[in-house]
Amino acid sequence: MTATEPGHDCPLCPRLVDFREEWRAKEPTWHNAPVPTFGSHTARLLVVGLAPGLRGANRTGRPFTGDYAGDLLYRTLIEFGFATGSYQARTDDGLSLIDAAITNAVRCVPPENKPVPLEIRTCRQFLSATIDAMPRLAAIVALGRIAHDSTATALGLRLKAVPFAHGAVHATGGGALLHDSYHCSRYNTNTGVLTPEMFRAVFAAVRRRLDIEDETSS
Repeated sequence: MTATEPGHDCPLCPRLVDFREEWRAKEPTWHNAPVPTFGSHTARLLVVGLAPGLRGANRTGRPFTGDYAGDLLYRTLIEFGFATGSYQARTDDGLSLIDAAITNAVRCVPPENKPVPLEIRTCRQFLSATIDAMPRLAAIVALGRIAHDSTATALGLRLKAVPFAHGAVHATGGGALLHDSYHCSRYNTNTGVLTPEMFRAVFAAVRRRLDIEDETSS
């Protein structure tokens, strides 16, 4: 059985290993290792991002922690009841997730935040194992096309059958639905590609579905 997380010194992607070692030398107090999934495997919601940010998750060791994308993501998760506490861009901020988990399609930081196709394919084994280890999974939110494509492939779906589009919802053939969102990056929000309202709408749809599921099972 494949592990859900790569090891601290995962050797699978030589380019990422070289970049990791470079930053371990530059910033020895940073995490500088594969960033593990944040949250419980019993959660019903899984958020899938692209890869750790160099000065965000790669520094702190928690997905989306320490960069602008985390500001919007965690604020939205708190608003819709998927997180509690206060997000202050550090791992000791007391923030915790509720019925949710967050991971990345690629667990190590890539140069210029751009993993190459081979790295995405190589790391997909950990994404697949993470999904398989979540028995109650009901919704996956993919942030951006790369996260969508890797998640869909991990689920055994044909990409042409589940085209990426912001706000789209795809059946996966299992119990979970795949929800698409533009990535909550500073670039996307600054250029208006993604507004906070557009982002909120994706999580509002997930919240509605899970609430209906709760009502049906009660």
